[in-house]
Amino acid sequence: MTIDVRDDLAPTGVLRASINLGNPVLAQGTPEQPGGVTVDLARELARRLELPVEFVCFQAARESFEALTDGRADLGFLAIEPARAGQVAFTTPYVIIEGVYVVPADSPITTPAEVDRPGIRVGVKEGSAYDLFLTRTLKHATIVRGAEGVDLFHTDSLDAGAGIRKPVEEFAARTPGTRVVPARFMEIRQAVCTPKRHADTTIWLTDQIENLKATGFVAASLKASGRLDAQVAPLSD
Repeated sequence: MTIDVRDDLAPTGVLRASINLGNPVLAQGTPEQPGGVTVDLARELARRLELPVEFVCFQAARESFEALTDGRADLGFLAIEPARAGQVAFTTPYVIIEGVYVVPADSPITTPAEVDRPGIRVGVKEGSAYDLFLTRTLKHATIVRGAEGVDLFHTDSLDAGAGIRKPVEEFAARTPGTRVVPARFMEIRQAVCTPKRHADTTIWLTDQIENLKATGFVAASLKASGRLDAQVAPLSD
């Protein structure tokens, strides 16, 4: 790492990390005391850069993304999505999470493909990775956006709700008359991202992420935060 990478990544002299507390698999706690794998990664990257770290916390991925694009944050943790790639640079993924649907218990829907039919309404969290993915891929179903997809599914009597597997399974377990469609509709590849910087900065960050996966850092962090529902992403070739 050269001093140029440090200056490029954190021009204020502090590594400002955007944390999405709305994704409980990757971040937990409060804005004052955040925790989870994204917080651990930000702290470790700051340590390797020999910089102090500052956490800027949000409740939705779209807010975290906006903090990167408007200059409030230097580093973020978002799903790799073509809709975002024009404004931020991604490393290789560090974890993989599954996106699944919840449906009424008596619904005829048994596979993700059966959701994409005329008249089917799907609740999604606005600006989430699965919102962007489903916006791009659903051809017939109607997307209904709000603060939380599964809550919309429940309150608005929708045909399906989309979300991350573990929270969706927890929702279905406490909500009578619902069930989870077992197969995933997407694989969510979570990566470190930054506003568009010099190419050497993204290369350096990618090298660090690959090292943190290979050495067991990411796996240990997920275990420590009790989030074994996320898988460490395979090492890049």
